[in-house]
Amino acid sequence: MPSVVVVGGLNMDLMVRVRRLPRPAETVLGQPYQAQPGGKGGNQAYAAARLGAQVSLIGCVGDDAFGKALVDALHAGGVDVSAVRVVMASPTGIAMIAVDDEGQNQIVVSSGANAHLSADEVEAALGSQRGGHLLLQLESPQDAVAAAAACARQRGLTVILDPAPAQPLSRGLLAHVDILTPNEAEAATLLGRDGVSVSLEEAPGWAREIRGLGVGTVILKIGSHGAIVATARGETHHPAPAAQAIDTTAAGDTFNGALAVGLSEGLRLDDAVDFANAAAALSVCRPGAQASMPSRAEVGRARS
Repeated sequence: MPSVVVVGGLNMDLMVRVRRLPRPAETVLGQPYQAQPGGKGGNQAYAAARLGAQVSLIGCVGDDAFGKALVDALHAGGVDVSAVRVVMASPTGIAMIAVDDEGQNQIVVSSGANAHLSADEVEAALGSQRGGHLLLQLESPQDAVAAAAACARQRGLTVILDPAPAQPLSRGLLAHVDILTPNEAEAATLLGRDGVSVSLEEAPGWAREIRGLGVGTVILKIGSHGAIVATARGETHHPAPAAQAIDTTAAGDTFNGALAVGLSEGLRLDDAVDFANAAAALSVCRPGAQASMPSRAEVGRARS
């Protein structure tokens, strides 16, 4: 089985459907909330396992009911959770998510135990791992993320970083990243620009500029338009399949998990991006994070 290692956050998602997202200083009424497993690390691990990879996850949860529920859900989904540490002095991370009638969301994350993941812990957990693909995000401390990237590079893993939540990144970290997968808002942060959206015409230029920060391959995720892939050979557009979105939560995580699976199975980059686009498009048609993620059979049927 293809090997994927994920280092990242585990959160319990507290989700509320609302007719529309609130404006600053405004209160809106929502439907009854739901608590669902989430966190970018947990989501990407779950997505990759659903699609057939052998997946291990490195992260932290609190010694509470949320932490146990997250670990149990991932284990049931086929993820190796032996490197998920229980932090006794901190609650499990949570994400407060509002989703509107158009499927768009607003998310606030409280890191909790995720903030306790250390560089030494990550290096020890990677151990004798050789080859495969490493998925990273930024819900863990950046020094732990940087240590994971450097350690993985030494062991011959392909390093894929989803720079979310959006924040500036050091050149040292980017030097150890093989593939960077920002969305529009994260791309704007990396380039020091205002706004959170980019037109389809502007997107190739943005992706090319981000490559200039020192990353060999950039995949700029542009929502319903799909993705722009920028390499040394230039930029290409990969349209997303048409989808009736009801909840875009974790679509990016589904994309990254699927991308790692496709690459680990030997697909060319362009084909792996198309596979990831198909998986992400299916995920937005269902509510929730891990609950929305498609199986390998579902992706296969959608692409046939």
